Amino acid sequence: QVQLVESGGGLVQAGGSLRLSCVASIRSFSSYAMGWFRQAPGKERGLIAAISRGGDSTYYADSVKGRFTISRDNAKNTVYLQMNSLKPEDTAVYYCAAKFADTPVLLTNHYDYWGQGAQVTVSS
Repeated sequence: QVQLVESGGGLVQAGGSLRLSCVASIRSFSSYAMGWFRQAPGKERGLIAAISRGGDSTYYADSVKGRFTISRDNAKNTVYLQMNSLKPEDTAVYYCAAKFADTPVLLTNHYDYWGQGAQVTVSS
């Protein structure tokens, strides 16, 4: 059974940093493109970053470009989201997701597996 488990969320002041991790119990993790999504109260879940299965291609939403970095370690079955210069509007539940694919996947409903989510709260 496939499981994605996020960790690293929490409360941080504006301007601070957090690093989210997502460990995947997937055979052939390196065959999956990965994505990070977030959902704020009253809003739809949206993609903020995605990475190819080899880690050589990435995508960022405009709202996080230049502040967030997605990376992966295929030896550890883990994808990361480094979040810097955090703003109160970054407050949301953050989810990782996996899709059996080569290149970054940009459509939410194309992902095969999802984690349970990690709360990130940025105070002003």
